[in-house]
Amino acid sequence: MDRIAQAFAKARTENRACLIAYLCAGDPDFETSLEISRELIRAGIDLLEFGVPFSDPLADGPTNQQAAQRALEAGMTPARVFELAARLRGETAIPIVFYTYYNLVFANGVDRAIQATAEAGVDGVLTLDLPPEESDDVVTACRRHGVAPIFLVAPTTAEERLPLIRERAGGFVYYVSRLGITGERSDLAEGLEEAVAMIRRHIDLPVAVGFGISGPEQAAAVAAVADGVIVGSALVNRVKRHLGNPKAMLEDLGGFTRDLRAAMPRKD
Repeated sequence: MDRIAQAFAKARTENRACLIAYLCAGDPDFETSLEISRELIRAGIDLLEFGVPFSDPLADGPTNQQAAQRALEAGMTPARVFELAARLRGETAIPIVFYTYYNLVFANGVDRAIQATAEAGVDGVLTLDLPPEESDDVVTACRRHGVAPIFLVAPTTAEERLPLIRERAGGFVYYVSRLGITGERSDLAEGLEEAVAMIRRHIDLPVAVGFGISGPEQAAAVAAVADGVIVGSALVNRVKRHLGNPKAMLEDLGGFTRDLRAAMPRKD
């Protein structure tokens, strides 16, 4: 069983959802990003999603755009992202997923990019702007190198497209709980339970929900219906809040992550 499958299986045996943390790789710099990742792992995340810094992050709101800009200004490149992932892989068995854009995968050759991803110990790749209908090259490379090709499902995704996504997807399905860009929200999107049920009628992979989850109460509500809870902007905002004070940053991130993890067990 691969690491992603193991993480979701372990959570199921513990009657809870997986806690998936999003960080922009290299934000605010390489070494601090490494320490943040270690702190979140100590605090109990089940899977780490690394955003690959990109100059035109169309799906990301201001919080994650600014994180990408900080990382780029600190010297992060795709090669350094692979190095960061490889450093962590040498220390932990936690699954690592790249959250990226097709231009970054395509620029130096799709197969080469996916091979480098696998060699860095990364378990999956989510290419945000790649529709499944146009994903042959990425899916083929992922299958060749043992990397899970992860796809998004949005509130606007027609039900008849889900079998195609199932044919191509691996690891888990990322359900975007609301339209628009990433960012913290004060409430959950409506129709979440129905949407997850619809996905499960067609796709037998775990369903993780993201976009807008800002705290333990929302995480608990999502954990009641989904297999995984993805928290990103709420973590990245805490990085920004403590720029220049790494000790406070790690304490805040660790405490917040432990609060999220404590909210994950299901009531049934």
